[in-house]
Amino acid sequence: MQDRDNNCLKDIGKTRPVLENITNKWSILILTVLCTEPCRFNEIRRRLNGITHKALADALKRLERNGLVNRQVLPTSPVRVEYSITPLAQSLQQPFAALTNWALEFGPAMELAQIEYDRAHADEKLMRDSA
Repeated sequence: MQDRDNNCLKDIGKTRPVLENITNKWSILILTVLCTEPCRFNEIRRRLNGITHKALADALKRLERNGLVNRQVLPTSPVRVEYSITPLAQSLQQPFAALTNWALEFGPAMELAQIEYDRAHADEKLMRDSA
């Protein structure tokens, strides 16, 4: 297993298209919202404060095309549409949970690194801004 883990980093040609489909700006967040229960479009949009209608619609279509989201039209009046994750997307819950735990544990260290970087490069920014 260790050998496979080391080799997967070398095989970027095969993994890149897959990773690009699940790690773009909104996909992980949308899948995270849907992992607990199916949601309607506007509920997803409310929970993802800041996403535009178009960005959400495009992302949901992309996730559906990639087999990660189900779109179900409910026979109601007016018609309702509900989104849920597929079994394939459920297989991402463990890696996403690991990323979430990592973010909670190391987020403060990243924030500190950003502050230190910004402080160290403040003079460069001032020079660029004044030019």
